[in-house]
Amino acid sequence: MTNDIIRGLITKVIWNVLELRCVVLLSFFLQVFLIFFGNRRKYIANTWLHVCVWLTYLLADLVATFALGKLSRDINPSTDPNFVIWVPFLLVHLGGPDTITAYGLEDNELWLRHLLGLFSQLAVASYVVYSSWNGNNLNYVTIPVMVVGIIKYGERTWSLWLGSSKKFRKSILPPPDAGPNYAKFMDNYTAKEAEGYKVELKGEWESTPILLDHPPGTIANESVPDALLLQDGFYFLEIFECLFADLILSIQDHRSSQHFFQNRSWEHAYKVIEVELGLMYDKLYTKAVVTYSRPLGLVLKFVTFSCTLFAFIAFYCLIDKAHIDYDQIITLVLFAGAIFLEIYAVIVLLCSSQTMHWLSSKHKSRKVDLLYKAIACFQRCFQLSHTKRWSNLMTQFNLISFCLKDEPVKCINVQKFLGVYEFFEKSYYQHTHAVQEELKKLIFEQILDKSWDAKDTKACKTLCALRGDRVLHKRKCRFIDWSTEVEFDQSLLLWHIATDLCYYSDKSKSDESDESDENCMLWLWHIATDLCCESESDESEANCAAWLQNYKISKFLSDYMLYLLVECPFMLPNGIGQIRFEDTCAEASEILQERKYISQRDKVCQVILRVNTDVLPSKVKGDRSKSVLFDARRLAKSLQSLETKRNWSKEEKWEMISHVWVEMLCYAASQCRGLHHAKQLSRGGELLTHVWLLMAHLGITEQFQISQGHARAKLIVS
Repeated sequence: MTNDIIRGLITKVIWNVLELRCVVLLSFFLQVFLIFFGNRRKYIANTWLHVCVWLTYLLADLVATFALGKLSRDINPSTDPNFVIWVPFLLVHLGGPDTITAYGLEDNELWLRHLLGLFSQLAVASYVVYSSWNGNNLNYVTIPVMVVGIIKYGERTWSLWLGSSKKFRKSILPPPDAGPNYAKFMDNYTAKEAEGYKVELKGEWESTPILLDHPPGTIANESVPDALLLQDGFYFLEIFECLFADLILSIQDHRSSQHFFQNRSWEHAYKVIEVELGLMYDKLYTKAVVTYSRPLGLVLKFVTFSCTLFAFIAFYCLIDKAHIDYDQIITLVLFAGAIFLEIYAVIVLLCSSQTMHWLSSKHKSRKVDLLYKAIACFQRCFQLSHTKRWSNLMTQFNLISFCLKDEPVKCINVQKFLGVYEFFEKSYYQHTHAVQEELKKLIFEQILDKSWDAKDTKACKTLCALRGDRVLHKRKCRFIDWSTEVEFDQSLLLWHIATDLCYYSDKSKSDESDESDENCMLWLWHIATDLCCESESDESEANCAAWLQNYKISKFLSDYMLYLLVECPFMLPNGIGQIRFEDTCAEASEILQERKYISQRDKVCQVILRVNTDVLPSKVKGDRSKSVLFDARRLAKSLQSLETKRNWSKEEKWEMISHVWVEMLCYAASQCRGLHHAKQLSRGGELLTHVWLLMAHLGITEQFQISQGHARAKLIVS
């Protein structure tokens, strides 16, 4: 019993000695992780990375606050000076790195809480320094570090305030404009009438010239990669950032952007949008607004670096090098780490799009070239690049695959026992694929084709409301209009299942055909699994390739839209999509329960296609269940009939299906609020957001004013 008590006392003493030191070092290493990985989530859509950044972001403040509170207890003039020096370092840690201020948009709304935290933690730190002051020369080392802590914490709070919805919206609003003096004009009008004159009114509209070529006043330095893209991106972001605050464009900006993008290639258009969204991420989630402000940002950066370096030199000169203890080693680690993080922050600043934009606006010279080469060297060494602006990935989720449970899950019984399987279940059936160039090109071409009709608000509203019906009408397929006239979430599920059913039906028919068709199908599958295959000149293989391209686009968009419905419903129009999805899954699972021998997707599709749907499912089942499984079967059969009744080729059928999906994607993008698009920027970005901004650039948006400007009325007196 006595030995247990002694062991307990020894453990308690050891913990009391190590606790503070471990917590301070942990706070430092959390800052190192955040500065290296906090900004990479902009272009890396990795779940584990996001979870780690989220945990580190939350722990960093908790650990630093805990350590600061522990240091404030039992403080007195005899306290070790190293402990006192740690206090302002914890204030620096609470300020956080430049690469992340907010994990989500919601964190920006808490700027007032951080402001209160700044004053309270500064008060605690000041109390600790004051209470421990004993005239030791090391006490003076805390002063420059305290200055750094105040600046860092102030920068973070300032950045959060600027990124809050209210302040962000206010910063974009133009100055109030009362327009021409109406009262004065009418007084003059009334006076002339009273004098007996015949008064006529002649009105003219102010007009602003349309931007014809490149944004005026810019120079693209060819030595800087993407120089022209950066110029365009910065120029248009100043105009279109209002969309993220749900504000409107002027008619001049609307037409200028439309004219500009209608005369650019699809590659250039997407890359300009990538620049804009990358800059918007920096504005909302990092200290970019403060750091890149001139000259204040540069001055603050110089002050923090100088103070840290000066304090480090002073500390190193004052300590006894012959008898360095563990606490002094920890202090040296904190100093060395702070200096390294300051240097890394400067390197990040130099490698940023803002710096590259500044370089690209300078005339080509030897100094500019040397500066860029030095920055390029840093980019290679630290794996930093201003050209990485989003993940370029689209997540896939398939309903039939989810119901079939055809993905192996590790430790599934353990997860079910712990009750966590349902929480992670859907994530096991999600996969990410790179956004194909063919898909981007098709989306651009479809939006460009519509943009020529976007001449006024009424036309734009009509174009934004299209959900596939325009494609069906152009292809004279009005007999399946019912599939696009229902609620959007219902239409999405119908076309998702029908796309799967059509593909597996086509695959089954090809398997039963002659050997040449079978070879073609094998060739198709070889490419569909992203393996390299040389193109043959044979005409049949060319037709197969065209079918494959349209199928792949349809399949990618189908699974991507279902992913948005299941995991990001806030990005789609309001509806009961979750209920329809669950009911449809329940009906599909019921079929699989009756046929447990089925373990392949094509077999499931064959079973569904064999069901007779001459009588509408709603007449048999009523409307309590919101399942659309067999309505989708009806749609699939209607799509298949295009080949038999209208002699369409598979290429024509899949081309029509792919165009319907593009139109549905555009509808979803236009209906999503700018706030939700901004929210997804912190998760690697969404294709939907790029489509939304592309539509706005090409003039297909409802967020612009109708009038052309001020009316200049003239009185004609006779």
